[in-house]
Amino acid sequence: MLINEAADLSGLSQDTIRFYEKSGMLDTIQRDTRGWRIFSRDDINWLTTLERLRATGMPLDDVKRFAVSAHAPDCDLPEQKAKRLALLEDHAVTLAKREAELKACKSYLNHKINLYRAALETTDD
Repeated sequence: MLINEAADLSGLSQDTIRFYEKSGMLDTIQRDTRGWRIFSRDDINWLTTLERLRATGMPLDDVKRFAVSAHAPDCDLPEQKAKRLALLEDHAVTLAKREAELKACKSYLNHKINLYRAALETTDD
């Protein structure tokens, strides 16, 4: 499939896909006789992985480290798998902290909403 279809399926823009390719986060993408990129189902799955990592707020440098490790010739060695696991676990801790912050913010926001609603109800009487 072409890049526009890959973008639609992965949730990434065409520019982002090109950036990921130039940054070394993608394996070599096949090209047709015109030089146009032809994406496989595996390429789409990988683009979706990159999109999900970024959606969690993972810094681009960490996404790149993860991607480069996953596509390295020795990617199946236990040391490489352990590096990727550690990167994901570290990010999970960061994400859990952010989630707690967001829950506290949501609680505060709901408190303020309730105060304003109560204030409006008392002025309507």
